[in-house]
Order: sequence, then C-alpha cells, then structure tokens
Amino acid sequence: MILSDNILVRPAKEEDLSDILSLVRALALYEKAPDEVVVSIDDYVRDWRADRFESIVALKDDKVVGMCLYFMAYSSWKGAILYLDDFVVTPSERGNGIGQLLFDEILAIAKKRDVALLKWQVLDWNEPALNFYKKYGAVIEKEWWNGKIVMRDEK
Repeated sequence: MILSDNILVRPAKEEDLSDILSLVRALALYEKAPDEVVVSIDDYVRDWRADRFESIVALKDDKVVGMCLYFMAYSSWKGAILYLDDFVVTPSERGNGIGQLLFDEILAIAKKRDVALLKWQVLDWNEPALNFYKKYGAVIEKEWWNGKIVMRDEK
C-alpha cells in the first residue's frame, strides 16, 4: 500500500470492480475501441472470485481514479511473467503522478513475486504512454504480432 499526499494505492477489493470496469471502458474509448469491451460486471465478479486476475487501485478522496489489472502468466523461454493487462488513470487526474505511483507498485509486486518479466501492450500511436514507459527504460517490442482466436461469442 502506498500513500502519497492525498492518493492511496492499495490492492483492489471486490467492491472496486464496477469502478475498474468503468475505467476499462474509458480506456477503450480513448483507444478508439469502445465496442470491444464486451465483458460484464458479472464476468468480473466471477473471474475475481476465481482468482483469474488481480488489481490495484489509486484512490483520491475515497474515489477510484486509477487502476492496474494484472495476472500471472508463464513464458516457456523466460519463466514467470506478471502481465499488466490494463493500466489507466482518469483523464482529469493524468499528469499528477498517479500513474507513476501505480506503475511503481506494479514493479514492486513483480519484484516481490520474483518474475522474469513484467509485460504489457501499448498502442503504437499512444505517445503519452510510450513516453511514460520509456522513462522506466522499458523495451517496446515491434517485431511480434498479436494473435487471437475468439473462444466464445461476444455479447
């Protein structure tokens, strides 16, 4: 748990899931893909209870203003990975250091779990995010393409 000025970063609780989903929807809108979020709050609750993902949240005045959603994965080449699936701060709070607090906490979690890699995706046009990650010395891979197969109908 991190406390900085009036910002609290802590592990998410089940009651934070609706705020987390709202932030995910806001991120999808920013990334020009609002119709791609087909998951429901019921899906979040079910998967939270099944330990399929974890999250940390940043609170300002007891309101969730940022979050990181992550899970453990494994690389046959590298070993254990902490995969950061979504990382978002509300537009009104960007530039106030909340993203740095959240990312520093994700790095601390990755170190504590002794993972080989912390991985995530970033869109090639998202210059603010690219610049943020570069400050941390992140390697932004450009040679790998994403692949996927949709396994259930999207709602």
